[in-house]
Amino acid sequence: MAFTTLNPATGKVEAEFEPHAPAQIEERLALAARTFSSYRSTSFSDRAGWMRAAADLYDAEQPDIARVLTTEMGKTFAAAKGEVAKCAMCLRWYADRAEALLADEMVESPAGRSFVRYQPLGPVLAVMPWNFPLWQVVRFAAPALMAGNVGLLKHASNVPQSALLIEDLFRRAGFPDGAFSTLLVSAAEVAKIIEDDRVVAVTLTGSGAAGRSVAAAAGAALKKCVLELGGSDPFLVLSSADLDRAVDVAVQARVQNNGQSCIAAKRFVVVDAVAGEFVPRFADAMAALSVGDPFDSATDVGPLVSEAQRTEVAAQVDDARAKGAVVVCGGETLPGDGWYYQPTVLTEVGPGMRAYDEEVFGPVAVVEPVADLDEAIRVANRTSFGLGSSVWTRDPEEQRRCIEELAAGMVFVNAMVASTPELPFGGIKRSGFGRELSNLGIKEFCNAKAVRVA
Repeated sequence: MAFTTLNPATGKVEAEFEPHAPAQIEERLALAARTFSSYRSTSFSDRAGWMRAAADLYDAEQPDIARVLTTEMGKTFAAAKGEVAKCAMCLRWYADRAEALLADEMVESPAGRSFVRYQPLGPVLAVMPWNFPLWQVVRFAAPALMAGNVGLLKHASNVPQSALLIEDLFRRAGFPDGAFSTLLVSAAEVAKIIEDDRVVAVTLTGSGAAGRSVAAAAGAALKKCVLELGGSDPFLVLSSADLDRAVDVAVQARVQNNGQSCIAAKRFVVVDAVAGEFVPRFADAMAALSVGDPFDSATDVGPLVSEAQRTEVAAQVDDARAKGAVVVCGGETLPGDGWYYQPTVLTEVGPGMRAYDEEVFGPVAVVEPVADLDEAIRVANRTSFGLGSSVWTRDPEEQRRCIEELAAGMVFVNAMVASTPELPFGGIKRSGFGRELSNLGIKEFCNAKAVRVA
């Protein structure tokens, strides 16, 4: 079965690639193992030079790279260019800091000189999703390569051009052959690759079902894994919030990447004191968004990634509507070519409705009015996910309580949840385990070797 680029804006096939045959997979696994044996001993200076060269390529070729992202998964061209720029920034961040982040950590001990040394593990398999075709990969690859590991990428089957482009960029930047390789393989082949003795660890960003499958394979092989499995992030609007700013950011937080982001705000938990003003303003702003051609600079929201994804979002909304939810705006697919869905706001949503119980991966917002801060925190935590959360309040005590009591891997106060190199990225509960980015992310695939010299 070929790997196909199917343009979400038109529904037309743009490109097809044959999957790697068993002999090609074996060749790439063997090359990764051979490369690691020497690459692990390269200097931080050499790795940083290659990493900065890769960043320069991202910058120099930004429009061309961005066109691939927009064509393959439908994000707006402006968002695609932003993703390319963010990748370059992350590559440079680790190039500048990796040596210091992985320096020996001295430990006070009466028994002799003691320290922790961080050393690379080997070839790491990255199983990555389609929604941020470059950024999801780079936030793994930049720290992993700077730590001295080598990478093997199994990308989503609908973004093969992005997958091959990433490998080519690292190669042209000067990284040794085999330092980063793309495997055009199906999901069914992942477990066998994890089982291979040459693969030492695996990281996945994706669905809960994919996470369980990869975790089971890694566990059976006794190998380290990191999982980022999405979320149903709350966006809390409390009585002292700056409503002008909260409304503006709420719209951006819900429809970023056409609503297809694990850290997009999905549940808007609003206290009664401001709900009467926030909800209509939010709904009006959502309804005013321009939906259309992702290459048009006037477009705010492009198509969903696939017909199946649009069908799923529509089914979640229709289920809620049939069970008594109120559609304040949107709630319909758009006619014509491409897989477009109206930005939508739902109220009167509760347990038993799919839009309440599940992650909605599209431009659909669920608004939940609550009486006060105590109820806001309870409602925010009443989910099986625990990735990010955004809190809007100018009250220091409310800020303190939300930071302390929200069950999430990330809490952003008066700001939209975002992934940045300096902060660890990851969640709890069904949102997965382990961390990407920051000083924690670069150490996930290192051996923290305890050393004592008596």
